[in-house]
Amino acid sequence: MEAQELIKYIKSLGVEVNTTTKARGYQGFYMRRRIDISRNVTPDRIIPTLIHEFAHYIHSQIEPRMEKNGGSLEILFDDVDVSIYAEELQLVTNIVDKNSTCYKLEEHKSIIRNKIQDYENIIKVTYPAFQRSKDFKEFDRYIKKSDARYLLKYDRVKLLKGFLFKKYVILSTDNIEKDFEDMPKEFAAYIRLKSCQKRQARVSARINKAKKYYSKPTELFARFVEGLYVCPEKVQHTAPNTYKRFFELLYSGYYKNDLPKFIEKFYSPVNL
Repeated sequence: MEAQELIKYIKSLGVEVNTTTKARGYQGFYMRRRIDISRNVTPDRIIPTLIHEFAHYIHSQIEPRMEKNGGSLEILFDDVDVSIYAEELQLVTNIVDKNSTCYKLEEHKSIIRNKIQDYENIIKVTYPAFQRSKDFKEFDRYIKKSDARYLLKYDRVKLLKGFLFKKYVILSTDNIEKDFEDMPKEFAAYIRLKSCQKRQARVSARINKAKKYYSKPTELFARFVEGLYVCPEKVQHTAPNTYKRFFELLYSGYYKNDLPKFIEKFYSPVNL
């Protein structure tokens, strides 16, 4: 199947399709009967992306407010008990889009966590009662008169020094020993520990944002439909209950006439 054939069919339904935009930073984007496919999408991803965005269009036909609230599985599968669908759809999402597992972010978070522990161990050699959750009074007394206090908020700062002959000095958490030769190693470790904690918080926020996005019903549904093209046998095996219910609704006309015709262009259901 050619991408142009798919685009032609989608346009025949009154849906605008653009393939030369940035798609708001995504591979594809759907909004109000308009599908944008990023011009940066690789050729092998054009059809899967079209299918994904068309699934959003179908969803919008049965749940008009899905673009704002993320939709609901109860409406998508016309059922009050959707717990099994939610579980299966998440597994399908992890197959279709490896980024949904947040593996790289979790790995990065683990590295940061280990660094924090290393810095804590350095501090406890001299201050065995040290606790991250409590004030480090010895450090607080030391840092009051030191420019190193700026590194508690920023990993890199540019300070203006001098009155008559002004010059800029750049301080960094990477060069603490060089910039502050008299600083005890425990205090340098504490500054780096605080820096790692900020990085850990940022990574955690990214993970939470990603998981919230990937768990939206409209995204789960779109990746399920995309999966019917990308890896149909895996989808059927991984999500048997969702697969069965989807095709029941599909052929009963629940998803309108557009979706059955669309799926016929790229998929033939197996062993229904």
